[in-house]
Parts: sequence; C-alpha cells; structure tokens
Amino acid sequence: QVRLVESGGGLVQTGGSLRLSCAATGRIGSMTVGWFRQVSGEEREFISSINWISSTYYADSMKGRFTISRDHNMNSVYLQIDSLKPEDTAIYYCAARRELNNSERREDYDYWGQGTQVTVSS
Repeated sequence: QVRLVESGGGLVQTGGSLRLSCAATGRIGSMTVGWFRQVSGEEREFISSINWISSTYYADSMKGRFTISRDHNMNSVYLQIDSLKPEDTAIYYCAARRELNNSERREDYDYWGQGTQVTVSS
C-alpha cells in the first residue's frame, strides 16, 4: 500500500517561491507521480507529472513557473513553484499511479495525498 504526504505549503507573498514535497510510504520508484491543485468550489486541476525515468509532462497553462522533480533515494517527488501569484492559491495534491506513462487525468491515479495549502498574498 502507498501513502502520500504533502508538505511545504504555506503563506507567501506575490513573486515568492515554494517547494512542495510529496513523501511516500511504500515504494513509488516505478510509479508515475502527479501534482494537482484545487480551489474551493472548482475541479481539481492537473499541473504536472513525472514518470519512473523522470520524464516530465506539464499542463500547457503550467509551463514556465512549475518544475517537477523526484528523488528515488528519498522516495519523494517535488514541485517547485516560482513567481507565485494570488491565483495560485489552492490546495496542492500529489498522486501516484501504477502505470509507467504520464497522465493528466485524475481518474488515472490510484493513490492521493491529503494536500497542502498554498496561499499567496497580494
């Protein structure tokens, strides 16, 4: 069984940066891991995913300020967010899927974390 725990969220000013972490219990080295975000009342939105050989995929709207990476030794995946904007305020979730290829579809993911809140002040 895989359990995912996100951390690194918080309150940050516009223009700042954050590095979110997704730590896993249970091996995720062969899994694809994705990051999503959700604003209250809206659908969960895909940001990026990274597969087992660290091939990455980004939603078009997320290219440029978001960088996904993983550390197999730490059994963790990270999301660097730069030049934060108030509209980035959301709960950020990581998710893992047993398939090897990247995906932007929520329904393709088998395991989800509880999320970490990111709030960007103007």
